[in-house]
Amino acid sequence: MVVIGSSTGGARTLEVIFSQFPLVDAAVILVQHMPYSMNNALCRHIEEISFMETGIAEDGEAIEHGKVYVAPSDLHLKLVENRTISLFDDAKVQYVRPSIDVAMMSLTRRGSDRFAGGVILSGGMGSDGAEGIRYIKSIGGGPPSRRPSGHAPSTTCPRAAFATGRVDQMLSPEGIRENLIRFAGIL
Repeated sequence: MVVIGSSTGGARTLEVIFSQFPLVDAAVILVQHMPYSMNNALCRHIEEISFMETGIAEDGEAIEHGKVYVAPSDLHLKLVENRTISLFDDAKVQYVRPSIDVAMMSLTRRGSDRFAGGVILSGGMGSDGAEGIRYIKSIGGGPPSRRPSGHAPSTTCPRAAFATGRVDQMLSPEGIRENLIRFAGIL
């Protein structure tokens, strides 16, 4: 399972990451801060440029490997025992909903399997995702990645993740892509 958190400026990076992205042996949860009107377009675009089935996450949906689940705008997404999706509209966290932290901090450790990784992309408002990265590392998750940005209007989100001391790697979009493929393995 990989949780990718993205905000302002992250859409361009997502394009590079998912371009010709193979069918991997993991589920990818994408929390993108965006207006509701962009949800379907983002899903269609990822599905067109990758080999991954992509859709807007639905409440109660079972999580399957080889799929990208996009958190719908204005709803928080939690993982229930890393097996199902729960959507809810509680108060905003770090001024946003969906919150990257909420999604990442819902991951659970199951056995000794390589079970989770976290990615914080360029852009972002506030520090959403920083606590999520810290949490993933605290439960033994795989190598989180992040990319500092020189082109996004705000880079506080990845800087906040880096400030936790829990970021293992700072990668280009191409490096994130390759790292995710290595981490997840091809189906």
